Amino acid sequence: MLRDRALDLLPHAARTQVEDVLDAIDIAAQVHNPRVLLGMMPSVGRGLLLKKGKQGDAVLMRAAHRAHFDFQYQGDYPEMYDLYRRAVAGQWDAETQLDWSIDVDPHDPERFVLPLDFVPVQGLAAHGIHLDRREQERFLQDFAAFILSQFLHGEHGALYASCQVTESVQWFDGKLYGSTQVMDEARHVEVFLRYLETKVGKLYQVNDNLFTIIDALMTDARWDMKFLGMQIMVEGLALGAFSTIYHSTREPLLKDLLKYVIQDEARHVHYGVLALKRHLATLSEAEIREREDWAFEVALLMRNRFLAHEVYEEWFGHRLRRRQWDAVITDLPLMREFRRVMFKRLIPNLEHIGLFSPRIRRHYDKAGLTEFAGGLHAGQAGGLVVPVERCAQGVEHGQRGLDDLGADAVTGDEGGWDSLIHGERGGSKKRRKA
Repeated sequence: MLRDRALDLLPHAARTQVEDVLDAIDIAAQVHNPRVLLGMMPSVGRGLLLKKGKQGDAVLMRAAHRAHFDFQYQGDYPEMYDLYRRAVAGQWDAETQLDWSIDVDPHDPERFVLPLDFVPVQGLAAHGIHLDRREQERFLQDFAAFILSQFLHGEHGALYASCQVTESVQWFDGKLYGSTQVMDEARHVEVFLRYLETKVGKLYQVNDNLFTIIDALMTDARWDMKFLGMQIMVEGLALGAFSTIYHSTREPLLKDLLKYVIQDEARHVHYGVLALKRHLATLSEAEIREREDWAFEVALLMRNRFLAHEVYEEWFGHRLRRRQWDAVITDLPLMREFRRVMFKRLIPNLEHIGLFSPRIRRHYDKAGLTEFAGGLHAGQAGGLVVPVERCAQGVEHGQRGLDDLGADAVTGDEGGWDSLIHGERGGSKKRRKA
């Protein structure tokens, strides 16, 4: 193509800058709703063009939401209070409940952080790039560092977003639960940072696309858009990603770490479903339409945009065009599985909260995503909300351990996590004691 030949004539640094601009244009071209595009453009500019997340300084994001004070302290949402009580019971201490003495050896095939299937051997070979076994192990370690670094940055964004929604959510029971999520997110930042610093030894900067999404959520004044973006979209993405890595890794410390984090994350998604199910029922048709379109556009961007360009630049920037790398990494089987698991939970949640009308369903159908409609939403999946000690034991009351259940277990399907750790559906009906 003429575009590719023109890029090949540029010095590498200049080519990278031009590709950044082209990426931003491609993102804008994928957004079909002008109002959604207009709302996202400042964040796209700060994230993809100015690269605010990679300048080495603290990033200031102006918050515009209102804090909602309720001095009546009324119990106004029993399901949220029940979730709060479960979250309190499920708190865990990373210092004492994870074995940090475990040595992580990137060259031990019995304990790879990621399996060799994460190395796109065939895709690279099609472009004349061949990695020997030692190079594959080094690439795998860097790719793992990149993925875990983005987990860290995502949890960092979730920490601040959960503070904002706790301030602005209108239900007092929701504020009680939100406070537990703030603690959860702080703990997740702690464990991923410690793992990266002490076990992996490498930390990548925030991915531009992830920064763009976090920036858009943090600066939006509407509390329900923060809920929709963080609790449903980003946390749903994280739950799918954690599930994929949990079932892929052979490294015991990371596996235990993810086991605890997954339990917390599923509660967070459940919280978003509870809040938005009630709130969206009060909005006008036009407001629902805007949120449907926004969720659809962001879903497609998340599906297509996490392409590890930072790893590409480090390893193959002088040997492959960026678009060639995008095709290689997108076609990697485990990345395809990641996207499948992500949408398997996301679509039923959007359906349940009322953002899956026949109008928007047609768009999801064109994108090949309606196969997941009708699946279990977060409330039906149980939220993984019992005390974490029972998860850590792996077997309780004769039920099977986590590793016997397959990927669907971590995303809450029938016979999976919920049957493992609950043995039944639903939670306590108790409210506060008099």
